[in-house]
Amino acid sequence: MSIKAVMFDLDGTLLPMDQEIFLNAYMGKLAAHMAPYGYEPETLVKSIWASTMAVIKADGSLSNEDKFWQTITSICGEQVKRDMPIFEEFYQDKFQEISNVCENDPEANQVVKFLRDKGITLILATNPVFPAVATNSRIKWAGLDREDFSLVTTYENSHFCKPNIKYYVEILDKMGLDPRECLMVGNDVAEDMIAATLGMEVFLVTDCLINSKGLDTTNYPQGSLKDLLKYLADKI
Repeated sequence: MSIKAVMFDLDGTLLPMDQEIFLNAYMGKLAAHMAPYGYEPETLVKSIWASTMAVIKADGSLSNEDKFWQTITSICGEQVKRDMPIFEEFYQDKFQEISNVCENDPEANQVVKFLRDKGITLILATNPVFPAVATNSRIKWAGLDREDFSLVTTYENSHFCKPNIKYYVEILDKMGLDPRECLMVGNDVAEDMIAATLGMEVFLVTDCLINSKGLDTTNYPQGSLKDLLKYLADKI
């Protein structure tokens, strides 16, 4: 079958970054922002990580957003719910300063433009552990627009996370897509290449490769974003 839709990971794929540096900067900024409101930084960071892991392991009975806030409230108490506007304020303000630990690869814009010009449906299949406001910001940091994508997965509109295969099934169902007509592009071997088990084609972006489990990658088409553009030009 021909490719009708392309799913892209964001962090480390369309938005080059060192994930560890990004996460450290993110947690540091958030902890500093919340400290004046009575949140001890180290305790808050541990609570956020625990709540994020609960989302990643969730069974889909709640949205990722609801699962996150349910878990962090059970750890930090009801105050955290009352302070949700303060967390949201962080994403509008201090979160934007983290863009300096990310890079902007013009190839990302070229790949997206090429596919849009071909009439391909584009989906931003970024792991939905962030609220939309944070994901939309990172899209801009990558030099792209939210309107480039027919669907962007965020914690508000998703019930599963990578590497749970149900994350991809939910996208396919929502968009009415046949997996054999889809290509998943990502830099994390475990989280992104698992889409191949559904019959999707995959492309492994190696610019910021993540392969924490040391999985075999020899069977995957792979290379830089520049290589991806050549791959797509030959395929579509």
